[in-house]
Amino acid sequence: MSALSDKTRLGLQVLGAGTALGIVGDALLRAIPWGLNAFLCTAALVAATAVIVRRQRIPVSGDAPWLAVTALLLASNFLARDSGALRAFDALGLVIVGSLACFSLRGVALRGRSVWDYLLGGVGAAASACLGLWPLLARDVRWSELPSGGALRQARGAILGALLAFPLLLVFGGLFASADPVFHNLVTGVLDVDFAAVASHTFLIVVGAALAAGYLWGALIRRTPTLAVLDSQDLSPGIAPVGTALGLLDLLFLVFVVVQLRYFFGGTELIQRTTDLTYAEYARRGFFELVTASTLVLPILLGGDWLLRNEPREHQRTFRLLAGLLLVLLAVVMASALRRVWLYVSEFGLSEIRLYATAFMVYLAGVFVWFGWTVLREQRWRFAFGALVQGFAVLGGLHLLNPDALIVRTNLARPAVHRPFDAGYAASLSADAVPDLLAALPRLEEAEQCRAARRLLSRWTPGGARAVEDGWRNWNLARARARRAVREQAASLRALSCKESAR
Repeated sequence: MSALSDKTRLGLQVLGAGTALGIVGDALLRAIPWGLNAFLCTAALVAATAVIVRRQRIPVSGDAPWLAVTALLLASNFLARDSGALRAFDALGLVIVGSLACFSLRGVALRGRSVWDYLLGGVGAAASACLGLWPLLARDVRWSELPSGGALRQARGAILGALLAFPLLLVFGGLFASADPVFHNLVTGVLDVDFAAVASHTFLIVVGAALAAGYLWGALIRRTPTLAVLDSQDLSPGIAPVGTALGLLDLLFLVFVVVQLRYFFGGTELIQRTTDLTYAEYARRGFFELVTASTLVLPILLGGDWLLRNEPREHQRTFRLLAGLLLVLLAVVMASALRRVWLYVSEFGLSEIRLYATAFMVYLAGVFVWFGWTVLREQRWRFAFGALVQGFAVLGGLHLLNPDALIVRTNLARPAVHRPFDAGYAASLSADAVPDLLAALPRLEEAEQCRAARRLLSRWTPGGARAVEDGWRNWNLARARARRAVREQAASLRALSCKESAR
């Protein structure tokens, strides 16, 4: 019997870890909305990776520990907050951390990598997760090295045959059960087999195991591909077209900024006289367009810098001057966008989309300042990592602010001159908003009290029309607190709800 090579042993450990993670994922992640289960699955992936790295003595970069901590912190947010938007951002953060971990687990440091490197790393991690199982099975695990004699060989053959037959048994068994009621009664009553449930669990386990094993293969086994990156000199059109395009863009921004300065100092009367729009309509109409315009500036500047990075220094200096001017003008554009959204908030109140769009603008502002401090000072290698850290910092700030609770507090604090507090909208937010809404309930008008009470009872009491009960797998602190708070005030809430129903 030949000894297993290190590569085969590593491949078998990756297969085993992937299979275990697939089973864990099927057992935990079926319960939604996610809570404790998301944290446990993330912890299982981190632990499995750490065990393999330690056993195989795989050299990793110094970024690996803090990436693991970041992943666990992001996953722990599924326990603390109930906001759907925050959960989506946390899931995106986990995907980004996972793609970066592929660098770290191959011993590559994150600092000093370009934006293009990060993008390629993300694409490579996704491709590995989707397709990595096949090279793992066909090439990296050398099956000929496994023991093949006597009873062990027979047992291995029997297990393989059972695995091959299992999906066939599900397909044909399900067809026969649908075709014949006697056979259906046999398998469901005597054998106690639910083909649909078994097929569902099998599918999710196989898909989860394949994705987990493929990801671990890409992070721990896959050979770093040799990328044939074209020399930017071959692609660079020179400073003339790039500078002309950037100069014209500066001119367009300058004209827009001049117009915006009139409205900054002209006030409501000037806007209504020149646009035939109310202040609120003017604010709403332009905000998201300005957010989009601000977002598009970053890839333009990054692309221009990349194209000219091997040009003579005087050409690069010209680009930096034009880019710096554009950043100054962009600052005015972003200030206009932020003023528009807060004008709209003062008129109609704060909402999720307005809050998150504002947070995104704050992030963009920080990224553009960082771009000026690094790329325009010939330190482009520092830009990508700093922009990434800023993104996680903004996400962490959102969690500390508790967006849904902040929305309720902000809307309660604004004068109800144009529009009263919308208790129905506040009650439709996540569990994060429930404590603040309950505390403010006595201060609301009677109609709003009734509307909020009816929705709170519907969502957060057992048997409510929109109630979703949590099990231990998807337990969440915010939802548990909301249910307890509503249960404690259920009697008074039902009285208010009855008043609404009696109308």
